[in-house]
Amino acid sequence: MSHYISRLVELAERAATENEAAFVKAADALSTSLEREGLIHLYGSGHSVLPVQETYPRYGSYVGFNPLTDPRVMWHNILGAGGVRELLWLERTERYAEKFLDHQPLNPGDSIVIFGHSGRNSSGIDTAIYAKKRGLTVVAITAKSNLDKPATHSSGLRLADAADIVIDTCAPIEDAIVPVEGWSRPVAGSSTVLAMMMMHELVARTAQKLAEKGIESPTFASPTIAGVTLHDTDQIYGVYRERMIKAQEKHLDFFKQRMRGE
Repeated sequence: MSHYISRLVELAERAATENEAAFVKAADALSTSLEREGLIHLYGSGHSVLPVQETYPRYGSYVGFNPLTDPRVMWHNILGAGGVRELLWLERTERYAEKFLDHQPLNPGDSIVIFGHSGRNSSGIDTAIYAKKRGLTVVAITAKSNLDKPATHSSGLRLADAADIVIDTCAPIEDAIVPVEGWSRPVAGSSTVLAMMMMHELVARTAQKLAEKGIESPTFASPTIAGVTLHDTDQIYGVYRERMIKAQEKHLDFFKQRMRGE
């Protein structure tokens, strides 16, 4: 029996069963945003940036996703500039996220998926609150095992509390899932991999919902496949750019208001 994989698969299968209703509801919301030519934004900080990057752009994903990646809450170093200690402090600092989000094209009717294992960091909670005020549907991918912990945000909310739809990764509080005899703490983290699996389930279900409505979104395919070239990828980037320009145009008046302090 494997040390890590078998435990991870067990958690994933549990998540697949327990999140069925949430998957249906989330896929409905995400597909509706894309049907109306809106966007599905993606946000996370720390290791929760990884599911954002895994979702788009990549082979098997399609136009309509907008990764919101803030380099200040992503670690590029362990210590020092761009290090983990810096981002851990910043993602817990309330009202920082809205400074980043003000210039992102979040428009009414869009959706956003926010990743966060603990669901207690200000970064994710502030993003959820901000997005709901802007008229977005908020989907949280988090671990409900952490809901026993008290909220630390001044609003009294956790990420799951601030979201419209919650998908549970079923990751344990400690995240790591492999006990080692003679060691005081378990090893091998699960939350990031599980969050990616939950998101890919949404990617698949959202595509199916769109297909049922007769809509096909340009989808990245590997140029290693016969008949697929790098030019195909560039064409999809062109479609993505057009979608983003339209979103920025819709967002411009709001952005100007924010910059005036309104």
